Amino acid sequence: MNREEGLKLLKTQIKNDKMIAHCLASEAVMRALAERLGEDREKWGLAGLLHDIDAEIVQNDPALHGMEAERILRDEGLDEELIEAVKLHNEEASHGQERSKKFHYALAAGETITGLIFATALVYPDKKLESVKPKSITKRMKEKAFAASVNRETIRECEKIGLSVDEFAAIALDAMKKIAPQLGF
Repeated sequence: MNREEGLKLLKTQIKNDKMIAHCLASEAVMRALAERLGEDREKWGLAGLLHDIDAEIVQNDPALHGMEAERILRDEGLDEELIEAVKLHNEEASHGQERSKKFHYALAAGETITGLIFATALVYPDKKLESVKPKSITKRMKEKAFAASVNRETIRECEKIGLSVDEFAAIALDAMKKIAPQLGF
């Protein structure tokens, strides 16, 4: 499946513009991480794009989120490694499986940091990603009340792929800035 086919598939399942923006941001982050780590940009980007494909179907139920995505992606004939990463980005629905591979950690951390970056942009007067600095993101990581639903421990899984939180935040922010108009930021 190529990127255009993936985006078309995503839009058959997801109607909420904010969720689509999150998936586009996750795709950008995953492509940047793949490039930085010498991995397959297309596969990693597609995982970022499609990781929440079942969010509206399961109504964001954490006990189910990922399970329906697994079925959809398998029916589409996607790569098993990609399917596994998508399924494991939400450990609550993984039925005892744990993230154990670079791809797993990258997707979980990469899609999670997008929420922190979006929330950080929203506190700036212009509400633009262009105004956000990596240091602002890492500062907000320490503020538990800020974007409280963003799991900081999941973001810290970037360390399991050899990146400090500072470097990871800079890579993710840069990737998202490159597509800011598509994200509405």
